[in-house]
Amino acid sequence: MISHPSIRPDVLPAPRLLANGLAIPEVRAALRKIPGSRNALSVVATWFWMAALIGAVVQIDRWWAWAAGVILMAPVHARLLILMHEAAHKLLFSNKRVNDFVGTWLIAYPGWTPISVYRRSHFAHHRDEFGPDEPDIPFYSGYRTTPRVLGRRLLRDAVGISGWKNLTPLFKGLLRATARPVAAGILGAQIILFALMWATTGRWYTWVVLWFGSWMTSWRVTNRLRAIAEHGGLGQSSDRRATTHHVRQSLLARFWMVPYNTGWHLAHHVDMGVPFRNLPAFHAELVQAGYVTPDITYTSYVQLWKALVSEGRDAWRPVVTVV
Repeated sequence: MISHPSIRPDVLPAPRLLANGLAIPEVRAALRKIPGSRNALSVVATWFWMAALIGAVVQIDRWWAWAAGVILMAPVHARLLILMHEAAHKLLFSNKRVNDFVGTWLIAYPGWTPISVYRRSHFAHHRDEFGPDEPDIPFYSGYRTTPRVLGRRLLRDAVGISGWKNLTPLFKGLLRATARPVAAGILGAQIILFALMWATTGRWYTWVVLWFGSWMTSWRVTNRLRAIAEHGGLGQSSDRRATTHHVRQSLLARFWMVPYNTGWHLAHHVDMGVPFRNLPAFHAELVQAGYVTPDITYTSYVQLWKALVSEGRDAWRPVVTVV
């Protein structure tokens, strides 16, 4: 699925971009400005969404409301993940102490993520996608694949098998002195959430069903679909256009799966120092320079997923045919 070099024009350097794709210093300074106040509102809004959803489910208190709550909580987990990703890049707040405190205790630990471990592995991902130290190969390997194989993987996600595989290292971390503080912090955050949800709703199972249940099931499905849309079927290259997909963004996709401009993932990999709010502007710079073209753009995530599960070599079509 790596696009042919003929549709990846060699246009760099450009008037506003350097040879490595970064913006020239005067443009880069504006693109890398961190909007801390707006990011704080995003953190508050995510927590408000979670609280409002829980309140609505408990108020309705029907089986279908609880089931819908599990599904609708997946976008909340997605938002915590993306905000955590932003904090891991030290782009959530310019004050590093505030960035790390909020990123750890209000985002990562409630979202079951050891941010310090994630930061180290994620930077390895950025240094060399699909290289020997790539930590995310389990997500991206095996594509393209067949609809049956992808369906089986998504089923494992939906019923909690994948979630359990991600949960067991947390408990094992309690047995290792080096990992114990982080594992204890994550479990402590979950205990606090459990107690808060029980106290405010009067139901001990609120956390179990809506928070833990959605993390184990519905969010796993959307997280896999997002991850394979970013790098699935690609390979190691010095050209980011050969390691990272670009997909045209829609409101529905941004709601469910790629909030906070996550979908401008190619721009993020060209310059990981650009905060998420400025990625569309940086993407526009890449388009204006001719670096990103319609030929390497998928018109929707559905189109990309179909390409990832094509049975035969010629059974799919991107915007134009690639090899």
